[in-house]
Amino acid sequence: MAIGLFSLGLLLAGIGLFQGEAAIVTRKAVRVCLECIGIG
Repeated sequence: MAIGLFSLGLLLAGIGLFQGEAAIVTRKAVRVCLECIGIG
């Protein structure tokens, strides 16, 4: 069971990376961070 869930998680993470989602998430995180300190 745990191995199956781990494999599914790796598969979905790989699909997200392949589609460029990491860059989108990073961009949004930077924007939120800058808003918190009052720059953005």
